[in-house]
Amino acid sequence: QVQVRESGGGSVQTGESLRLSCVVSGSRNKPYCMGWFRQAPGKRREGVASISTFGTVYDDTLKTRVTISQENAENILYLQMNGLNPEDTAMYYCAVETRFLYRSTCAQGWSTPVVPGQGPFNTWGQGIQVTVSS
Repeated sequence: QVQVRESGGGSVQTGESLRLSCVVSGSRNKPYCMGWFRQAPGKRREGVASISTFGTVYDDTLKTRVTISQENAENILYLQMNGLNPEDTAMYYCAVETRFLYRSTCAQGWSTPVVPGQGPFNTWGQGIQVTVSS
């Protein structure tokens, strides 16, 4: 059974940086794509960035401040976030797509709205809190 676990969250001040990590285990094959999502209180879950053999996809409003990367051999995913501000406060989720039939959807990143269990990204982590104070 595929498991996804995030780490690296916490509380920071405005302007600081944070790097989130995600470890994927239990997958017989490398996931077709891996991604980061976030959900702020009272708001919908949204895509932040994803990575696959097709390349990387970023949310347009975040792409100047975040970088997604991975260690292929270890199935570890990272999200480097710079210049954080209070609007970045949210629960951050790591998700992967392991289904062969969905592999081509990785090229577009994610579906909107982001609803776990619908569309691509079939396995999600529990999430990790990031809090940015002013």
